[in-house]
Amino acid sequence: MTLSYCDVAPGHEWHGSYHDAEYGLPLTGEAELFARLVLEINQAGLSWLTILKKRDGFRRAYDGFEVDRVAAYGPEDVARLMADPGIIRNRLKIEAAIHNAGVIRRLRESHGGFHPWLLAHHPRTKAEWVKLFKKTFRFTGGEIVGEFLMSISFLPGAHQPGCPAYIRLTRVGVPWMQARDTGFSDFAAF
Repeated sequence: MTLSYCDVAPGHEWHGSYHDAEYGLPLTGEAELFARLVLEINQAGLSWLTILKKRDGFRRAYDGFEVDRVAAYGPEDVARLMADPGIIRNRLKIEAAIHNAGVIRRLRESHGGFHPWLLAHHPRTKAEWVKLFKKTFRFTGGEIVGEFLMSISFLPGAHQPGCPAYIRLTRVGVPWMQARDTGFSDFAAF
């Protein structure tokens, strides 16, 4: 029997509060969405526990995930980030964060911001989301996009039915549940 995140996270020193109070809940703020995308990208090939332990380091290193500041980073900032032991020092992931901040700035012009852009494309299947993210952002493969969208409530799967966190989601009206309830068949099983 395979255990789910809902089975192992509650009560865990690091996973517990993330599972209970953040994972799968809607995010709308630009800095919060950008932070989650950066963290999901950095998790690739690593454990989520590693990312949770370094989250404060990421926040400091990336200027509180302020999109305009990160989008303006230059070579000196890349060198600074590559030397920072408080984050994942991977040049491709660092350069993706900077590039993606610039993309989010442009989404302000085309859609009014990152969250309105997500809403404009919702609902979609995971495969459709992955295709859109790969066309729009860097370092956004299927697992990264899927986890990012589950973590911010645009795709189902963050919690198992019956989990107290899942029950809370039913009370706040998350995007994937709204799409399911209005007939989007890809979410019908959840």
